[in-house]
Amino acid sequence: MAMGAFFGLTAGISPGPLLTLVITETLKHNKKEGIKIAIAPLITDLPIIIATTFIFSKLSQFNIILGLISFLGAAFFTWLGYETMKTKGLYYEVQQLKPESLKKGITANILNPHPYIFWLTVGIPTAFKAYEINLITVILYFLLFYVLLIGSKITVALLVEKSKTFLTTKAYKLIMHILATALFIFASLFIYDGIKLIISLIN
Repeated sequence: MAMGAFFGLTAGISPGPLLTLVITETLKHNKKEGIKIAIAPLITDLPIIIATTFIFSKLSQFNIILGLISFLGAAFFTWLGYETMKTKGLYYEVQQLKPESLKKGITANILNPHPYIFWLTVGIPTAFKAYEINLITVILYFLLFYVLLIGSKITVALLVEKSKTFLTTKAYKLIMHILATALFIFASLFIYDGIKLIISLIN
């Protein structure tokens, strides 16, 4: 559950195509347009989750594949942590961007490889672990993920409308550094899981 909340928060405020659209639409129009972009994952993620769940369920009986997926998840987290740690603030020039809409936000999220990589290597494997506890844990995992994902992007839209300099402040940079550190920790945990799965094959 905590991991779901953390994943959602990290995805919500880390620089990327969707967050850029949230900011530009808010600046060019108003917070309502930014919020429309923020909810795009609710529309685009369901088929991705269904597809990756089907794929992972077929592979979950093979420890060697699970081990490799864990290592890929660790690599993904390490890369995200590195990119997040490098963040010095978001700078944007609205006049250079074309008008965006909810349709544009949905298109941008579908064409973004990050959701596919995340759900296959991290999101769905973690959901399977949550299911080992009980179904309620899985539901809360997804619920907290999307509450933090959508909620954080909406918060950014509200902050941008009130203070256009927030994304260049020291507070934003500090938040990103804290999240980067947590990503590195999760990468280590996934490496540990991968090693355990490989060792289980040897034994």
